[in-house]
Amino acid sequence: MIKSMTGFSSVSQEDDRASIGVTVRSVNHRYLDVQMRLPQALAQIETRLRGCVQARAARGRIEVAVSVQMRQEPILKVAINEAFTAALAEAMNKARDAGLVQGALVPGDLLRFPQALTVREEAPELDEAGRAALEAAIVKAVEAALDDLDVMRVHEGAQLRADLDSRKAGVHAAVEGVAEKAASGEALLRERLAKRVGDLAAELATDPAAVAQEVVRFAARSDISEEVVRFRAHVQQWTSLTEGPEPCGRKLDFLLQEMNREVNTIGSKADGLGIPEAIIGVKAELEKMREQVQNVE
Repeated sequence: MIKSMTGFSSVSQEDDRASIGVTVRSVNHRYLDVQMRLPQALAQIETRLRGCVQARAARGRIEVAVSVQMRQEPILKVAINEAFTAALAEAMNKARDAGLVQGALVPGDLLRFPQALTVREEAPELDEAGRAALEAAIVKAVEAALDDLDVMRVHEGAQLRADLDSRKAGVHAAVEGVAEKAASGEALLRERLAKRVGDLAAELATDPAAVAQEVVRFAARSDISEEVVRFRAHVQQWTSLTEGPEPCGRKLDFLLQEMNREVNTIGSKADGLGIPEAIIGVKAELEKMREQVQNVE
């Protein structure tokens, strides 16, 4: 099936334990490239979350960002910068020896120096059951965000398919038109060659059988029936891929290369009124299809 590689989704979930936010962005990429941004404390579930992405996507650069805000009161921790306070004490001792200051440092003095103390908040420690419940909630939120992303990618994929199917029908019809013009051109070519051979036969001694064989070989070099049959087969395979359940972006890209190769050969062999212009139009449409297929998973 045709599914776009671009999309965006955002999901927020809350419970008594935490508030969880998940943002997923997806853009074009030749292969599947998963980028995870998680709180350091949740690094152990990264592999599990990557598995969730890989189960839903075959191609694209997918960025998953997870934020967690615990609802329990944080634990405050105050730490003394020992290197700074030691240097400060040494400086104060020298100042006393020089008679510049008197008395000892008091706690209020340290508060005047932002470098002396570090105050940080830490999330409360969770027991094993609490951590397992939190991880399960995060996985659930990520899966919900990926489901939303998939809905957007499927919707955009339907629009891509409508455009590609329209262009495919156009190039198919154009190639069939070239085949008809080439058949007419081949008949006219045979008539011209036969007339020319007849004129030469009246003037020169020639072997009629040898001349006839040469005419057939010349006409065969302009026969495009094989290329047209292969092009039709590619069109049928295109339809099978887009209607099937599997991601098909890479295969469609390959088919377009094969279609373009057949069209190039047809253009170099076919002879008929309007064929060069038709071939140019077909190649232009195939290039537009190739650009669109770069967005297909």
